[in-house]
Amino acid sequence: MKWRRFNGDPIHLPIKEEVRQAIVRETGNSYRLKVCIGTDSQVKGADTEFATVIVFLREGHGGFMFIHNERTKDVYSIKERMLVEVAKSIEIAYELCDLFTEYDVDMEVHADINTNPQFKSNLALREAMGYILGMGFAFKAKPEAFASSSCANKIVN
Repeated sequence: MKWRRFNGDPIHLPIKEEVRQAIVRETGNSYRLKVCIGTDSQVKGADTEFATVIVFLREGHGGFMFIHNERTKDVYSIKERMLVEVAKSIEIAYELCDLFTEYDVDMEVHADINTNPQFKSNLALREAMGYILGMGFAFKAKPEAFASSSCANKIVN
């Protein structure tokens, strides 16, 4: 998996090591961290582009993020695509969760799913929430899911 910073600089280390170094650096600078992981997607012609982000929030001092993009020719229903987004977020959250425990960093998984039943993405809300909570992760949906609905959305649009 290729990851990069928001400015486009590639991350050469395995993502787990890069995240560890970021946590050590930021906590060493006396920042209290919170990490939010989210994925968004956009259908572009025959392709679907996914962007997964790891957002680091420095309490009261802004933040930064790491980004992974992926394109596929697979065709999804809206519900399937929402659940694939959640699965991508859970995959990286699961890979990194022991680091967050080790360094006492709060982590949330954000789903780009609307809590309003009038929106199509709401079809996947119950399954997404069950999937994330069932994995033991904190869950946020729109409008509180900024990692997916703002940060990852900015990458795919």
